[in-house]
Amino acid sequence: MKTKKILIISYYWPPAGGPGVQRWLKFVKYLPDFNIEPHVYIPENPTYPLLDEKLMGEVSEKAVIIKQPIFEPYGLASVFSKNKTKKISSGIIPNQKKQSFVEKAMLWIRGNVFIPDARVFWVKPSVKFLKQYLQENQIDTIITTGPPHSLHLIGLQLKKELNITWLSDFRDPWTTIGYHKQLKLSSWAAKKHKDLEKEVMTTCDQLLVTSPTTKIEFEAITSKPIEVITNGYDVEKVNKKPLDEKFTLAHIGSFLSARNPRILWKALKELTKENHEFKKQFQLKLIGAVSAEVLQAIKEFKLEKYVNHLGYLPHDEAIIEQRSSQILLLIEIDSEETKCIIPGKLFEYMVSERPIIAIGPENADFAQIIKETNTGTFFKYDELEALKAQILTCFEQFQQNNLKVYPVGLQQYSRKSLTEKLAKLLITNH
Repeated sequence: MKTKKILIISYYWPPAGGPGVQRWLKFVKYLPDFNIEPHVYIPENPTYPLLDEKLMGEVSEKAVIIKQPIFEPYGLASVFSKNKTKKISSGIIPNQKKQSFVEKAMLWIRGNVFIPDARVFWVKPSVKFLKQYLQENQIDTIITTGPPHSLHLIGLQLKKELNITWLSDFRDPWTTIGYHKQLKLSSWAAKKHKDLEKEVMTTCDQLLVTSPTTKIEFEAITSKPIEVITNGYDVEKVNKKPLDEKFTLAHIGSFLSARNPRILWKALKELTKENHEFKKQFQLKLIGAVSAEVLQAIKEFKLEKYVNHLGYLPHDEAIIEQRSSQILLLIEIDSEETKCIIPGKLFEYMVSERPIIAIGPENADFAQIIKETNTGTFFKYDELEALKAQILTCFEQFQQNNLKVYPVGLQQYSRKSLTEKLAKLLITNH
């Protein structure tokens, strides 16, 4: 069987850290097993908010990596405020009431000047370079992955000029993602985002999305085929560490302002007041960037003395901490728009053999996955007593050295199984 060549256009790639890099890093790792040769086009000089040099070792030797320079205006903005720029580009947008003039200005520019985002200046030079590259290497299928959604504009132009097969992968929605409303968009800019979104979705040959709700949302925009391929877990060899001696509730990843779960802080505060043993044993373990609003809420509920904030850790170290925690916290914003978000870390949580306590909006897609795989419990934002009771049940099991989880049906979410699904699509669309 002849090997099929494809080109993947991605902004995030090692040494980038954070969740955005994992999806295509893992697809590229397994695509050669299905007779597909991946060529990966990435920026030569990107501005990544998080770095994880260790991920460089996970790049497949069978992948062809192509780099071209990128101009990013965030580089200029960081001259004025490097810390604020880094936070905004990593998705940590300050509470509207607490935004400084610089933050407000940066958000206005981000939403109204750089459409769809600050990587838009990479579109034109990339199209010029890739037209020649695709023809010279006889590649007839491309995949663009966003955010940043400006990368879909590269696919759009290449489709128009070369009429190649184009799959558009949305790791997150475009105009309905939570932070989109915070970009202070003018009516003209809002329409421009919507128009570009529609043009991308109606011009590509196939859409890939990460959740069933996003599929339903996109079906209202386009009649093009849409396939749900979630994120997943990989088989990772990590050093084992004994379970934490304390009763640790651990949150791994960025803890954004809008994800601030006051219901959880209230439950924990009440438990520390009502249960002497819980007060002695409890620890809140935070790994990753945590917004000022979340830290302030923890302080407000007098929980700061229980916090062990380890900061951002390389992926392999975060996995070790994850697997040694007693409970894993999964928090999503309580809104209609976030029902579709299935955090990438859910799948790593599911294979960590530690119980998950999840809080999110009603009918969240990830709630169904947790239920079907028997990996934890899910609570809406108005279920304080039920949440409190579950934490207490887990604590009692912890005291009896019996806090365990018994997952079922996880194999469908392995990165190799998901890549097989992708490979079949690529061959079908040929």
